[in-house]
Amino acid sequence: MTATSIERPFTVVSLLPRLLDTNGDAGNARVFAQRARWSGREARVVDVHTRADLPEHVDAVSIGSGTDAALLPARDALRTVLEDLRVWSNSGVPILAVGTGWELISWGIDLAGGSVIEGLGLVAGHAVPRTKRATDDIIVSSKFGRLIGFENHARDYVGAEASPLGRVLHGTGNADAPASGPQIEGLTMGEVFCTHLHGPVLARNPGLADHLLEAAFRRRGLVYTRGAVAESVDETARTARNQVAQRLGQPTE
Repeated sequence: MTATSIERPFTVVSLLPRLLDTNGDAGNARVFAQRARWSGREARVVDVHTRADLPEHVDAVSIGSGTDAALLPARDALRTVLEDLRVWSNSGVPILAVGTGWELISWGIDLAGGSVIEGLGLVAGHAVPRTKRATDDIIVSSKFGRLIGFENHARDYVGAEASPLGRVLHGTGNADAPASGPQIEGLTMGEVFCTHLHGPVLARNPGLADHLLEAAFRRRGLVYTRGAVAESVDETARTARNQVAQRLGQPTE
């Protein structure tokens, strides 16, 4: 590992924040960068609207959620960086995709009218219409801690050939509760993480943020340590999660 690679800024790419920030999910990129700074590293967020915006080095990637009106322009823009996404995912760069951002990197999206939007095929599975929109707080049990967010999606996700992000304790997740087996949320494939949780999810659930940062730092031969400021901020996030949990009749942390 060269001195240059260690000293260069921790760089987070925010893909298409003008199109994919309906629920504030582009804020996940800022959480990545801020927690890296609290760890003592210089960090920056690079907004990428076209492939020409890509920086030379990428340490983490955030893809937010958008409206259905933005699906086609967002898909077409993402196609221009598909090979980059493949290289990043295969080399262990953490990629977080939320909501429609996740759907767009899947096999595709079945729309309520019967048409289909072909996805990028980066992760297995596809989105299918729900009979009723899922709009509620969601609580998920995961190996990254209990995750709490807000879901707002008109489609289920089926056919994922990957590990789920976690098991649903309250809410919908990928689909309504099955006749048998656990009700699941999201998917993980290496360091690619996909979820319905808005919030932004990393601000409300710093344990997940730290897992992704640990992977990103490790890839550069660095050790991630949670900074002192992060400890204080994380207590605020824990209090916010507990307020939601109590309201939904779930135990507090």
